[in-house]
Amino acid sequence: MSVASNIDPQIAEAYLFCRNVARREAKNFYWAFRVLPRHKSDAMCAVYAFMRRADDLSDDESKSIEDRRTEMAAWLNSWRASRASAAKNSLNLSAETDPVFRALAHTQQAFNIPDALLEELVAGTTMDLEPRTSNLEPVQTYATFDDLYRYCYLVASVVGLVCIKIFGYTDPRAEKFAEETGVAFQLTNILRDVKEDIERDRVYLPLDLLDEFGESPAELRTLAAGRTMTERERAMLATLAIRAEKYYLAAGKLTPLLDRDSRAAMWVLVTIYHRLLARIADHKMEVFRTRVALSTAEKLSVLARGAVMAAWNRVFA
Repeated sequence: MSVASNIDPQIAEAYLFCRNVARREAKNFYWAFRVLPRHKSDAMCAVYAFMRRADDLSDDESKSIEDRRTEMAAWLNSWRASRASAAKNSLNLSAETDPVFRALAHTQQAFNIPDALLEELVAGTTMDLEPRTSNLEPVQTYATFDDLYRYCYLVASVVGLVCIKIFGYTDPRAEKFAEETGVAFQLTNILRDVKEDIERDRVYLPLDLLDEFGESPAELRTLAAGRTMTERERAMLATLAIRAEKYYLAAGKLTPLLDRDSRAAMWVLVTIYHRLLARIADHKMEVFRTRVALSTAEKLSVLARGAVMAAWNRVFA
Protein backbone atom coordinates (compact mmCIF):
# COMPACT_ATOMS: atom_id res chain seq x y z
CA MET A 1 0.00 0.00 0.00
CA SER A 2 1.26 3.49 -0.84
CA VAL A 3 1.46 6.27 1.72
CA ALA A 4 -0.65 8.11 -0.81
CA SER A 5 -3.47 5.51 -0.75
CA ASN A 6 -6.82 6.57 0.74
CA ILE A 7 -5.64 10.08 1.50
CA ASP A 8 -6.41 13.54 0.22
CA PRO A 9 -5.95 13.66 -3.58
CA GLN A 10 -3.71 16.73 -3.27
CA ILE A 11 -1.34 14.81 -0.99
CA ALA A 12 -1.40 11.84 -3.37
CA GLU A 13 -0.54 14.16 -6.24
CA ALA A 14 2.26 15.70 -4.16
CA TYR A 15 3.78 12.26 -3.60
CA LEU A 16 3.61 11.56 -7.31
CA PHE A 17 5.43 14.84 -7.99
CA CYS A 18 8.18 13.85 -5.52
CA ARG A 19 8.47 10.37 -7.03
CA ASN A 20 9.02 11.89 -10.46
CA VAL A 21 11.77 14.10 -9.03
CA ALA A 22 13.44 11.10 -7.40
CA ARG A 23 13.13 8.94 -10.52
CA ARG A 24 14.74 11.70 -12.61
CA GLU A 25 17.45 12.89 -10.22
CA ALA A 26 18.17 10.44 -7.41
CA LYS A 27 20.56 8.12 -9.25
CA ASN A 28 22.02 5.87 -6.52
CA PHE A 29 19.27 6.58 -4.00
CA TYR A 30 16.38 5.65 -6.27
CA TRP A 31 17.74 2.15 -6.76
CA ALA A 32 17.24 1.58 -3.01
CA PHE A 33 13.81 3.21 -2.96
CA ARG A 34 12.58 0.57 -5.41
CA VAL A 35 12.98 -2.34 -2.96
CA LEU A 36 11.12 -0.62 -0.11
CA PRO A 37 7.45 -1.22 0.61
CA ARG A 38 5.52 1.40 -1.36
CA HIS A 39 4.51 3.52 1.66
CA LYS A 40 8.15 3.83 2.73
CA SER A 41 9.30 4.41 -0.84
CA ASP A 42 6.82 7.29 -1.18
CA ALA A 43 8.15 8.82 2.03
CA MET A 44 11.74 8.50 0.86
CA CYS A 45 10.82 10.25 -2.40
CA ALA A 46 9.34 13.15 -0.42
CA VAL A 47 12.49 13.52 1.66
CA TYR A 48 14.69 13.24 -1.43
CA ALA A 49 12.70 15.91 -3.31
CA PHE A 50 13.18 18.28 -0.35
CA MET A 51 16.92 17.56 -0.31
CA ARG A 52 17.14 18.01 -4.07
CA ARG A 53 15.47 21.42 -3.92
CA ALA A 54 17.92 22.60 -1.28
CA ASP A 55 20.90 21.31 -3.28
CA ASP A 56 19.66 22.91 -6.50
CA LEU A 57 19.27 26.30 -4.82
CA SER A 58 22.76 26.01 -3.35
CA ASP A 59 24.44 24.82 -6.56
CA ASP A 60 22.84 27.18 -9.12
CA GLU A 61 26.04 28.74 -10.46
CA SER A 62 24.13 30.94 -12.87
CA LYS A 63 23.51 33.13 -9.80
CA SER A 64 25.84 34.83 -7.37
CA ILE A 65 26.43 33.32 -3.95
CA GLU A 66 24.60 36.27 -2.39
CA ASP A 67 21.57 35.68 -4.62
CA ARG A 68 21.63 32.00 -3.77
CA ARG A 69 21.72 32.80 -0.06
CA THR A 70 18.73 35.09 -0.50
CA GLU A 71 16.75 32.50 -2.44
CA MET A 72 17.66 29.77 0.05
CA ALA A 73 16.48 31.92 2.95
CA ALA A 74 13.18 32.67 1.19
CA TRP A 75 12.62 28.99 0.37
CA LEU A 76 13.45 27.95 3.92
CA ASN A 77 11.04 30.53 5.33
CA SER A 78 8.33 29.20 3.00
CA TRP A 79 8.92 25.67 4.26
CA ARG A 80 8.78 26.81 7.89
CA ALA A 81 5.53 28.64 7.20
CA SER A 82 4.05 25.52 5.58
CA ARG A 83 5.12 23.45 8.59
CA ALA A 84 3.42 25.87 10.96
CA SER A 85 0.27 25.75 8.83
CA ALA A 86 0.37 21.95 8.65
CA ALA A 87 0.65 21.66 12.41
CA LYS A 88 -2.17 24.13 12.97
CA ASN A 89 -4.55 22.75 10.33
CA SER A 90 -3.79 19.01 10.54
CA LEU A 91 -2.13 18.90 7.10
CA ASN A 92 -5.02 20.80 5.51
CA LEU A 93 -2.72 23.05 3.48
CA SER A 94 -3.72 25.57 0.86
CA ALA A 95 -3.88 24.53 -2.79
CA GLU A 96 -0.90 26.80 -3.51
CA THR A 97 1.42 24.92 -1.13
CA ASP A 98 4.58 23.58 -2.76
CA PRO A 99 3.92 19.86 -3.50
CA VAL A 100 7.26 18.94 -1.95
CA PHE A 101 6.29 20.67 1.28
CA ARG A 102 2.87 19.00 1.20
CA ALA A 103 4.26 15.47 0.77
CA LEU A 104 7.03 16.08 3.29
CA ALA A 105 4.55 17.29 5.92
CA HIS A 106 2.57 14.08 5.50
CA THR A 107 5.76 12.00 5.68
CA GLN A 108 6.91 13.80 8.82
CA GLN A 109 3.60 13.05 10.50
CA ALA A 110 3.53 9.42 9.38
CA PHE A 111 7.09 8.64 10.48
CA ASN A 112 7.59 11.10 13.34
CA ILE A 113 10.42 13.01 11.65
CA PRO A 114 11.23 16.18 13.62
CA ASP A 115 11.74 19.54 11.93
CA ALA A 116 15.13 19.79 13.66
CA LEU A 117 16.64 17.04 11.50
CA LEU A 118 15.53 18.76 8.29
CA GLU A 119 16.78 22.11 9.59
CA GLU A 120 20.19 20.48 10.08
CA LEU A 121 20.09 19.11 6.55
CA VAL A 122 19.49 22.57 5.10
CA ALA A 123 22.21 23.98 7.38
CA GLY A 124 24.65 21.57 5.74
CA THR A 125 23.59 22.71 2.29
CA THR A 126 24.07 26.36 3.17
CA MET A 127 27.64 25.64 4.28
CA ASP A 128 28.42 25.47 0.55
CA LEU A 129 27.35 29.12 0.32
CA GLU A 130 29.92 30.28 2.86
CA PRO A 131 33.32 30.33 1.10
CA ARG A 132 36.38 30.12 3.28
CA THR A 133 39.83 31.38 2.37
CA SER A 134 42.95 29.25 2.35
CA ASN A 135 46.43 30.69 2.63
CA LEU A 136 46.83 30.55 -1.15
CA GLU A 137 43.56 31.45 -2.85
CA PRO A 138 39.88 31.95 -2.14
CA VAL A 139 38.24 28.54 -2.05
CA GLN A 140 35.85 26.77 0.26
CA THR A 141 37.95 24.54 2.50
CA TYR A 142 37.87 22.68 5.82
CA ALA A 143 40.86 23.05 8.10
CA THR A 144 40.76 19.62 9.74
CA PHE A 145 39.06 16.27 9.35
CA ASP A 146 36.92 17.13 12.37
CA ASP A 147 35.64 20.17 10.48
CA LEU A 148 34.96 18.00 7.43
CA TYR A 149 33.19 15.42 9.62
CA ARG A 150 30.78 18.14 10.78
CA TYR A 151 30.01 18.98 7.15
CA CYS A 152 29.50 15.28 6.33
CA TYR A 153 27.23 14.95 9.34
CA LEU A 154 25.00 17.80 8.21
CA VAL A 155 24.73 16.84 4.52
CA ALA A 156 24.81 13.04 4.79
CA SER A 157 24.49 11.70 8.34
CA VAL A 158 21.34 13.74 8.90
CA VAL A 159 19.92 12.14 5.76
CA GLY A 160 20.72 8.77 7.30
CA LEU A 161 18.98 9.70 10.54
CA VAL A 162 15.89 10.73 8.56
CA CYS A 163 16.04 7.52 6.50
CA ILE A 164 16.09 5.22 9.52
CA LYS A 165 13.00 7.01 10.85
CA ILE A 166 11.29 5.76 7.69
CA PHE A 167 13.05 2.39 7.62
CA GLY A 168 12.12 1.71 11.23
CA TYR A 169 14.28 0.70 14.22
CA THR A 170 14.02 0.27 17.98
CA ASP A 171 17.65 -0.09 19.08
CA PRO A 172 19.10 3.41 19.74
CA ARG A 173 22.53 2.23 18.54
CA ALA A 174 21.11 2.51 15.03
CA GLU A 175 21.41 6.29 15.24
CA LYS A 176 25.20 6.32 15.68
CA PHE A 177 25.61 3.66 13.00
CA ALA A 178 23.45 5.73 10.62
CA GLU A 179 25.59 8.78 11.35
CA GLU A 180 28.81 6.95 10.51
CA THR A 181 27.32 5.28 7.43
CA GLY A 182 26.36 8.73 6.15
CA VAL A 183 29.95 9.91 6.64
CA ALA A 184 31.19 6.89 4.65
CA PHE A 185 28.84 7.76 1.78
CA GLN A 186 29.87 11.42 1.77
CA LEU A 187 33.60 10.67 1.84
CA THR A 188 33.02 8.41 -1.16
CA ASN A 189 31.25 11.29 -2.94
CA ILE A 190 34.10 13.64 -2.07
CA LEU A 191 36.69 11.30 -3.60
CA ARG A 192 34.60 10.76 -6.73
CA ASP A 193 33.91 14.47 -7.24
CA VAL A 194 37.24 16.02 -6.24
CA LYS A 195 37.97 17.27 -9.78
CA GLU A 196 34.65 19.02 -10.38
CA ASP A 197 34.67 20.41 -6.84
CA ILE A 198 38.00 22.21 -7.29
CA GLU A 199 36.69 23.54 -10.59
CA ARG A 200 33.85 25.06 -8.55
CA ASP A 201 36.26 26.51 -5.95
CA ARG A 202 35.44 23.85 -3.39
CA VAL A 203 38.02 21.66 -1.67
CA TYR A 204 36.59 19.00 0.61
CA LEU A 205 39.95 17.37 1.25
CA PRO A 206 40.85 18.87 4.65
CA LEU A 207 43.79 21.25 4.71
CA ASP A 208 45.61 19.21 7.35
CA LEU A 209 45.55 16.26 4.95
CA LEU A 210 46.84 18.43 2.10
CA ASP A 211 49.60 19.78 4.36
CA GLU A 212 50.60 16.27 5.43
CA PHE A 213 51.30 15.39 1.80
CA GLY A 214 52.75 18.75 0.76
CA GLU A 215 49.72 19.64 -1.37
CA SER A 216 47.57 22.74 -1.78
CA PRO A 217 44.38 23.83 -3.54
CA ALA A 218 46.59 25.30 -6.26
CA GLU A 219 48.14 21.87 -6.90
CA LEU A 220 44.66 20.34 -7.13
CA ARG A 221 43.85 22.87 -9.83
CA THR A 222 46.81 21.70 -11.89
CA LEU A 223 45.62 18.10 -11.54
CA ALA A 224 42.15 19.13 -12.70
CA ALA A 225 43.80 20.86 -15.67
CA GLY A 226 45.44 17.61 -16.75
CA ARG A 227 48.71 17.24 -14.82
CA THR A 228 49.66 13.62 -14.11
CA MET A 229 49.01 12.55 -10.54
CA THR A 230 52.05 11.67 -8.42
CA GLU A 231 52.28 8.64 -6.17
CA ARG A 232 52.26 10.99 -3.19
CA GLU A 233 48.94 12.41 -4.36
CA ARG A 234 47.51 8.94 -4.84
CA ALA A 235 48.55 8.14 -1.27
CA MET A 236 46.83 11.31 -0.05
CA LEU A 237 43.52 10.29 -1.61
CA ALA A 238 43.99 6.71 -0.40
CA THR A 239 44.31 8.03 3.15
CA LEU A 240 40.83 9.53 2.89
CA ALA A 241 39.54 6.29 1.33
CA ILE A 242 40.87 4.34 4.32
CA ARG A 243 38.92 6.66 6.61
CA ALA A 244 35.80 5.97 4.57
CA GLU A 245 36.36 2.21 4.87
CA LYS A 246 36.42 2.58 8.65
CA TYR A 247 32.98 4.20 8.60
CA TYR A 248 31.56 1.56 6.26
CA LEU A 249 31.94 -0.90 9.13
CA ALA A 250 29.00 0.86 10.78
CA ALA A 251 26.75 -0.04 7.85
CA GLY A 252 27.10 -3.74 8.56
CA LYS A 253 26.04 -3.11 12.14
CA LEU A 254 23.15 -0.85 11.15
CA THR A 255 21.33 -3.07 8.66
CA PRO A 256 20.28 -5.86 11.11
CA LEU A 257 18.83 -3.22 13.46
CA LEU A 258 16.35 -1.97 10.85
CA ASP A 259 12.83 -3.29 10.29
CA ARG A 260 12.99 -6.40 8.11
CA ASP A 261 11.08 -4.76 5.27
CA SER A 262 13.76 -2.06 4.98
CA ARG A 263 16.97 -4.04 5.28
CA ALA A 264 17.19 -4.77 1.56
CA ALA A 265 17.02 -1.05 0.74
CA MET A 266 19.87 -0.33 3.15
CA TRP A 267 21.87 -3.20 1.64
CA VAL A 268 21.36 -1.80 -1.87
CA LEU A 269 22.53 1.67 -0.82
CA VAL A 270 25.58 0.41 1.04
CA THR A 271 26.55 -2.01 -1.72
CA ILE A 272 26.38 0.63 -4.45
CA TYR A 273 28.37 3.22 -2.51
CA HIS A 274 30.91 0.74 -1.17
CA ARG A 275 31.49 -0.68 -4.65
CA LEU A 276 32.02 2.85 -5.91
CA LEU A 277 34.75 3.38 -3.32
CA ALA A 278 36.32 0.07 -4.33
CA ARG A 279 36.16 1.11 -7.98
CA ILE A 280 38.03 4.33 -7.16
CA ALA A 281 40.72 2.25 -5.44
CA ASP A 282 40.86 -0.10 -8.44
CA HIS A 283 41.52 2.97 -10.61
CA LYS A 284 44.48 3.79 -8.32
CA MET A 285 42.65 6.89 -7.06
CA GLU A 286 42.66 8.37 -10.59
CA VAL A 287 39.70 10.70 -10.13
CA PHE A 288 41.05 13.68 -12.05
CA ARG A 289 41.11 12.09 -15.50
CA THR A 290 37.71 10.41 -15.33
CA ARG A 291 34.64 10.42 -13.12
CA VAL A 292 34.49 6.93 -11.65
CA ALA A 293 31.01 5.37 -11.57
CA LEU A 294 29.21 2.04 -11.58
CA SER A 295 27.47 1.06 -14.78
CA THR A 296 23.70 0.78 -15.03
CA ALA A 297 24.12 -2.97 -15.51
CA GLU A 298 26.02 -3.22 -12.23
CA LYS A 299 23.35 -1.25 -10.41
CA LEU A 300 20.62 -3.42 -11.92
CA SER A 301 22.45 -6.49 -10.66
CA VAL A 302 22.55 -5.04 -7.15
CA LEU A 303 18.89 -4.06 -7.42
CA ALA A 304 17.93 -7.59 -8.51
CA ARG A 305 19.66 -9.10 -5.49
CA GLY A 306 18.04 -6.48 -3.28
CA ALA A 307 14.61 -7.32 -4.69
CA VAL A 308 15.13 -11.01 -3.89
CA MET A 309 16.26 -10.08 -0.39
CA ALA A 310 13.21 -7.85 0.09
CA ALA A 311 10.86 -10.62 -1.06
CA TRP A 312 12.51 -13.10 1.28
CA ASN A 313 12.19 -10.68 4.20
CA ARG A 314 8.50 -10.15 3.43
CA VAL A 315 7.83 -13.89 3.44
CA PHE A 316 9.67 -14.46 6.71
CA ALA A 317 8.84 -11.19 8.49
